[in-house]
Amino acid sequence: MLTIRLTRMGKKKNPAYRVVVIEKSHARDGRFVEVLGNYNPKHDADCIHLDKEKYNYWISRGAQPSQTVKSLARKVG
Repeated sequence: MLTIRLTRMGKKKNPAYRVVVIEKSHARDGRFVEVLGNYNPKHDADCIHLDKEKYNYWISRGAQPSQTVKSLARKVG
């Protein structure tokens, strides 16, 4: 089963995240299928970049987004 979730990037105490499509059984920072965007919570305005076309494509294919990704997608619009 595929899921859409965040994977951690960045430095120690300065996190940045990628929004990725990944097999549910893989580790958080494991091998992913595709990168859909990124999210930087330390930026002034919570910098969120998400490719809505790819996101909708993977949702239509049955991928389940995590709660955090759902809320980020709502913020993007």
